[in-house]
Amino acid sequence: MERGLAYLREAYRDGHISGDGPFTRKCEAVLRQSIGADRVLLTTSCSDALEMCALLLDIKPGDEVIVPSFTFVTTAGAFALYGAKPVFADIRPDTFNLDESLLEGAITGRTRAVAVVHYGGTGCEMDEILAVAGRHGAAVIEDNAHGLFGTYRGKPLGSFGQLSTLSFHETKNLSCGEGGAVVINDPRNSGRAEILREKGTDRSRFFRGEVDKYTWVDLGSSFLPSDALAALLWAQIEDRDRIQAVRAGIHRRYSEGLEAWAREQGVGLPVIPPHCGSSHHLFSLLLPTPGSQAAVIRHLREAGVHSVFHYQPLHLTPMGRQLGGKPGQCPVSESVAGRIVRLPFYFDLTGADQDRVIDAVRSFKA
Repeated sequence: MERGLAYLREAYRDGHISGDGPFTRKCEAVLRQSIGADRVLLTTSCSDALEMCALLLDIKPGDEVIVPSFTFVTTAGAFALYGAKPVFADIRPDTFNLDESLLEGAITGRTRAVAVVHYGGTGCEMDEILAVAGRHGAAVIEDNAHGLFGTYRGKPLGSFGQLSTLSFHETKNLSCGEGGAVVINDPRNSGRAEILREKGTDRSRFFRGEVDKYTWVDLGSSFLPSDALAALLWAQIEDRDRIQAVRAGIHRRYSEGLEAWAREQGVGLPVIPPHCGSSHHLFSLLLPTPGSQAAVIRHLREAGVHSVFHYQPLHLTPMGRQLGGKPGQCPVSESVAGRIVRLPFYFDLTGADQDRVIDAVRSFKA
């Protein structure tokens, strides 16, 4: 925190707190190198990064984008905003990622893209997803809000799709309060992405001396964050190895402390396949019944522990139903949403506090 405040003061002292300043450029360079991307551009949020993906793909009314139903609203909303129909797909019962075995059946002649979410920082089955999408000429977009520094078969999450997005919301592993990034893996999108982020102008080219004036050349919006936010983010990026190591330790402590209790109670703990390296974004319990979800949350609250459920399946939301969703469409998503409980998981969680959480969970008997 102190280093972040020092960098924030530095940004103010140097007089550059609007976008594309020195801290923005440093953050983008490290993220690009970490992911192996052609380019990374910071945005004001992961939602804005997803909207940029919709613009880069020229999403139009009548297009379809396949999304997991068990995800945050903007995975679908960013594309619906430009007229696409989200096609809600079900998830795997182990990792809660999009079920790759259902993808072929969800594709139609109108499918323009498949947006996958690496839930909790554990990678989707990208080999199969890329193969199916490739056969049908559909772009793959990784909503990697949970997965920065996670891997799939040794390769960084966020490096597989034509485009991917990151989140630096206060709930994420690295945070500047509100923020995100669009990751460009296909160099053909790099120049236009820069323009879209700058309100549709070639302003960045002007500052590099490539044109003698800048003007409006494309659609776009003000997706560019303040360099003051980038200054806060830079402090976290510098400390990324320690942050990730601490989070891995918290995840391991929960797993070891709850393994016997979970087996006895029929509760599922997070599944990380051997070919995946997780970013350790969260830790959840998958309870046997929806009734036990409410009972565990109540039990933990009475013990002074704050726990929560997670997403409501998008196909059952009021907006999702307007877009064609209906009950029973994604049965695994519906089942998981009614049984999942997320435990406290943050960088400053002390060992003593985590032991208190573990003891409170283990004292619950169905």
